[in-house]
Amino acid sequence: MKRIKIPIGPQHPALKEPISLRITIEGEVIKDVDVRLGYNHRGLEKLAESKTYIQNIYLMERICGICSHSHTTCYVQAVEALLGIEPPRRGLYLRTLVSELERVHSHLLWLGVAAHEAGFDSLFMYTWRDRESVMDILEMISGNRVHYAINTIGGVRRDIDENQKSKILEGIELLKKRTQYYTNLGTTEPTFVARTAGVGVLPKERAIALCAVGPTLRASGIASDIRKDDPYAVYSEMPFDVCTADTCDVLGRVVVRVKELVESYKMIEFILENLPSGDVKVKASRRVKEGEVVSRYEAPRGENIHYVRSNGTDKPERLKVRAPTLANYPATIEMLKNGYVADIPLVFAAIDPCICCAERFVEITDNTGYSDILTMNQIKQRYHSKNINKDYIWPL
Repeated sequence: MKRIKIPIGPQHPALKEPISLRITIEGEVIKDVDVRLGYNHRGLEKLAESKTYIQNIYLMERICGICSHSHTTCYVQAVEALLGIEPPRRGLYLRTLVSELERVHSHLLWLGVAAHEAGFDSLFMYTWRDRESVMDILEMISGNRVHYAINTIGGVRRDIDENQKSKILEGIELLKKRTQYYTNLGTTEPTFVARTAGVGVLPKERAIALCAVGPTLRASGIASDIRKDDPYAVYSEMPFDVCTADTCDVLGRVVVRVKELVESYKMIEFILENLPSGDVKVKASRRVKEGEVVSRYEAPRGENIHYVRSNGTDKPERLKVRAPTLANYPATIEMLKNGYVADIPLVFAAIDPCICCAERFVEITDNTGYSDILTMNQIKQRYHSKNINKDYIWPL
């Protein structure tokens, strides 16, 4: 049978953000996938070099609207390590509290998206209704429903009182009951199970070889979680299980995230029951001594990495972000191969992609069809060349 290539994206109804997929098919079966990135590139890493460490908290929070706290926590942990300071225990507990509330918010959002892609819009409406209650809790704690602005270098910016603690516990109690219903529905409803079981298969050995992260990895039976493997904040003090599934498919990714919701509720209750007294932050120097640090954080989508190199001033010399979506792209290609065209939206949604999180370069294509990924120095050299129209160069 003849192979043909079909483009999906960068603008497509099945994609929530712009990305280009070039799919090679035989009939309805996918034989190869080429992922082309760069449509959401914003030059954040280069911009960070011109901002102070404090200003960069604001910038890092805007890498992503869903996991904004993940990026700021990963970033401030790196700066705190360079400064050699440790936030107060109450500050660390509150930082972890917001981390788990954000995970609940993210997983409920994803469960709704997955249900929608599978044609199960009733579950989509239910989960997004309950997601609102988590966002209300985050607004009560931080003043914001999306970018919480709770982190600062040396701790957190806000404390909580007894009244807020009781309201959080009330909200979590309601969510626990609702999540039990979603667990039963998502794993037993015949149509939903038939649509997700056996779709987007990623065998255990391929998940390891392709360096998948987060729920995508754990749904292939690998019990890997940065909160356990390399604990930060107060995760070493909290009892929780690393959730896995052994089906290696989209249904397994649903099961892992629903299990993680239950574990997050337990951790939130543990934090509020054992919240220590004291300050929530310590003073931090605006200038950071020379050095470099790699910070790791288990975001809702998987392992998030921030690399920070300082030069002794109040601005970083280099800041590099490796978001979990970028790490999961090779695994996504593997999951799509030998599947059907109709499965593309569901399989792609199963990794919970955040395209803007992952965009760290621009692919340049000329009018002959030749394309290349250029370094910053190469872009500068081309820009200063007399033989190029500067109106068509991305202003980096």
